[in-house]
Amino acid sequence: MKDIPRPGRGGENGERTLMPLYDPDSGLLVVSGKGDSVIDCFEVTTSDPFLSQVSHCLSDAPTRGVAMVPKLALDIGVCEVLRVMQLTENFIIPISYHVPRKGGQDFHADLYPDTLGHMAAMTADEWWAGANKQEPSSSSSPLSTPSSSAAPSRSPSSTSGLSSGFLPSPSQGSRAIHTMLGNLAHPTPSTPCWVTPPNTFHTMLGCSYSPSCPAGPSSKFRHIQGTVLHRDTHITNLRGMSLTTPGECDGFCANGQRMAVPLAISGGQIAVLELSQPGKLPDTALPTIQNSVNVADFCWDPFDSSKLVVAGDDAKIRVWKIPEGGLVETLTEPACILQGHIEKIYSIKFHPHASGLLASSSYDMTVRLWDLENGVEVKKLHGHQDQIFGMAWSPNGKLLATVCKDGKVRLYDPRKSAEPIQASIAPGTPIEGPGPEGHRGGRIVWVCDGQYLLVSGFDCRSERQLYLFSATSLASGAVASAPADVAPSTLIPFYDPDTSLAILTGKGDTRVYIFEITPEVPHFIECSSFHASEPHKGLCFLPKTQCNVRDVEVARAVRLGKTTIEPVAFKVPRVRKEFFQDDVFPDTAVWWEPALSTAAWLSGSDGQHRKISLRPTDMTLVSEAPKEAPVRKYLPSSVYLEEKTDEQKKEELLSAMVAKLGNREDPLPQELFEGVDEEEWGRLMETFTSWTSQGTGSREIKEALTVLVKFAIFECQTEVHTHRSHQTSQPLI
Repeated sequence: MKDIPRPGRGGENGERTLMPLYDPDSGLLVVSGKGDSVIDCFEVTTSDPFLSQVSHCLSDAPTRGVAMVPKLALDIGVCEVLRVMQLTENFIIPISYHVPRKGGQDFHADLYPDTLGHMAAMTADEWWAGANKQEPSSSSSPLSTPSSSAAPSRSPSSTSGLSSGFLPSPSQGSRAIHTMLGNLAHPTPSTPCWVTPPNTFHTMLGCSYSPSCPAGPSSKFRHIQGTVLHRDTHITNLRGMSLTTPGECDGFCANGQRMAVPLAISGGQIAVLELSQPGKLPDTALPTIQNSVNVADFCWDPFDSSKLVVAGDDAKIRVWKIPEGGLVETLTEPACILQGHIEKIYSIKFHPHASGLLASSSYDMTVRLWDLENGVEVKKLHGHQDQIFGMAWSPNGKLLATVCKDGKVRLYDPRKSAEPIQASIAPGTPIEGPGPEGHRGGRIVWVCDGQYLLVSGFDCRSERQLYLFSATSLASGAVASAPADVAPSTLIPFYDPDTSLAILTGKGDTRVYIFEITPEVPHFIECSSFHASEPHKGLCFLPKTQCNVRDVEVARAVRLGKTTIEPVAFKVPRVRKEFFQDDVFPDTAVWWEPALSTAAWLSGSDGQHRKISLRPTDMTLVSEAPKEAPVRKYLPSSVYLEEKTDEQKKEELLSAMVAKLGNREDPLPQELFEGVDEEEWGRLMETFTSWTSQGTGSREIKEALTVLVKFAIFECQTEVHTHRSHQTSQPLI
């Protein structure tokens, strides 16, 4: 009998009922108690000391329960011998135990003996009748076949070294249960996992066991960078913004010339700001548009930058005309009022090709089409059973798609029928339960040249999700999905057909998600996200002509902050920016010009936008640019191996010496000697002459001669230095 020492945790005496989990293959015993924040792991042996502690894992939250993951679900590529799932109050946390080994791609048979499979050895009746059978075992090796032994065998040395090098690696954060358990295999009786063919097993395990396996699709925009432009381009001191616009409203809209911002002032007032006039706004009241009722939704006419359409709570749509140069006084009378809905309006959308054609959705469960030029209703669509979250016109302008609170995505051909032509159950709708998912909102947009529909919404865990539907087979459900995060606001998508980029963010978010949408699997290719310094109220994108193509700017947006409006540029890093990057800048559609009138569209015509190139006249296409010669990192070996003659070595040495002497500007040592003044020199000469004529002693004569010799040497050195300087200044021959 062996006691397991456990330090006191919780309760007065610190005693908890331990929950043991034993792995017979590795001989590992994991114990933890309810309410404990520690999970211990021991190695069990048949000889003294019987129990050896190999891990002492501390958790951030008390344990509510523990469970062991099946052996066949372990990652043998990283020598994972055990995985335990810890249940806490709010999370399920995986705790993985690894044995450090070299050669991560090799299968270590000593760590993975044959383990018990998942097939029953006999039925309950057979056991009751007295039969004893052992369930078949299977190998954890990805290349092995089922073992023929009836019972698993473990070598005594199979877990040798655990006590010294055993490494638990608990997760530091919480993740969704389906994410954490995504690698678990789910065998079925018809196809047991241990008889899976080797190639299928490699595919199931991924690239860890196949070095030649490709890494998957990659996007040329994966390193896209979002940059807030200089402060000189910002609009600041914006006060009194409305934060209560409905969830179906984007809350902010802009075109190439001006922006519209709702204000928290009675009467549904909207401020109109000019993009060409950045700077600090005055502290006084701004000229606004007065709608007299709360604003439900608003948007600019894509073909007329001076026309703003506003939907109100009174089921009316008001059309406003902004004077040239912007607002200078408050507008109170709209140019036109559209009436027809009998309840509050959800949202409004302009047709992408026909000028003056507007679609509106309302609480009366209808979608109506309006001719703004004549101010009349031209179509009314039915078929919705609940609140309409969003709608979108197809790129060719033929179809209208809607996403509804009843959990369905619908397609309409308004010119042919007032009823939907297709309807499908929306993403995540359960077969039974308290109700359909997605009650908190949704958005829809066409992608991939109208082949697919991108829907943003919520799942049952209130996590924001992205779903992709095929426009030709809505009944089959979503073909792909991508999780986002947990937040109350709906992700509002913007799609760029030139780059196939979907840029999404929500009200109150600081992160902007960027995905490249492809018609091929995996459909969603995540790119680098943009993170703002503070939460924003909205993000609106400008026409492609506003982008600086010389800096490889593929999209430009204006971001509405707490008191500022700032432009954000999304750029793709490139090396040869002097060339036009035609691979990311194809010819773009001139969507800000109408292709046909409302009357022509109603009669059956389908217009098409012309396309233009964004290439400046002085830039060369990068596809036509001359290829750069590869730069050698090192000189060729011939430079180092070439033998030089004695004459070459002499010339190099002489050149080096001359260059060194010619570059020296410091004075010579003799130039620093102090000379003798002329007066002192004359006095010394007189003294010397008098001494010589009088026959003075040799001591005085020696001193005088010393002075004369020093002076003579100084004069000679000065003359030599002057001559040499003159020679070095002459060009070498």
